[in-house]
Amino acid sequence: MAGFAAHSTGVEGLQAVSGRSAHCFPRHTHDDFGIGLVVSGGQISASGRGQVEAGPGNVITVNPGEVHDGKPVRGEPRQWHMFYLSPALIDKIGEGLDVGKAAALEFHHPVMADGEAAIRFATAWRDIVGGDVARLSPLAAEETLLTFLHGRLGSRRDGRDTSLAADKIARLRALIDDDVLGKHSLQSLADEAGLSRFQALRAFARATGLTPHAYLVERRTQLARRLILAGTPLAEAAAASGFADQSHMTRAFRTRYGLTPAAAQNAALAAIPFKT
Repeated sequence: MAGFAAHSTGVEGLQAVSGRSAHCFPRHTHDDFGIGLVVSGGQISASGRGQVEAGPGNVITVNPGEVHDGKPVRGEPRQWHMFYLSPALIDKIGEGLDVGKAAALEFHHPVMADGEAAIRFATAWRDIVGGDVARLSPLAAEETLLTFLHGRLGSRRDGRDTSLAADKIARLRALIDDDVLGKHSLQSLADEAGLSRFQALRAFARATGLTPHAYLVERRTQLARRLILAGTPLAEAAAASGFADQSHMTRAFRTRYGLTPAAAQNAALAAIPFKT
């Protein structure tokens, strides 16, 4: 079966496309930065960076305006996933990664046999495309893109986040603790700490063991647990603890505690101790 599919991402300036085809693409260009993963089969491409061949597990890239083509190896279908990022989105991400504007950036390697990059792409694809896009918070999406693209766009590490004062991270934790229902963004947290978005993400994770989004979900799940054990109806508990709906709360709750909210509430009503 051959074909193409466009996927909703919920992120402005980010397109996601899947393809499976034996088509030979003529020389063409894109307006956006492209980065993807070959899932199966292989492709030979001529680009501004020379002729390359990509196979399963390889990460592939293309720059805006870069002339390239693509033909399948041995004429057999190849399957791939691609993210296309607008220059405006790259500018925003570039600020978080401490690199320049999109006009001064480029992917240097059209094909990367890099297992870590492939895993990062697969994780980003799963979280942004494979998950429930309607419920993917802006904070989670930003974290996913920043983590995935770190190192792909020539970001520089200056060590400024390695010696951050503990009170900066404590302040960010307090912001979340004091408003678990709030729509926190990585940018607002970074601004509060006087850091770039990626520095804030990395420093927060180093200090707490969780990304800001994971920490927010943890705090919401703890609040939901208290409400549930107090007998609050599950749908009300979900809304009162900041979850999009009851099913979203149930997934987080079961992941955290190993049982469903209904089971926990039934145990509490039956006076069976529920401990974590």
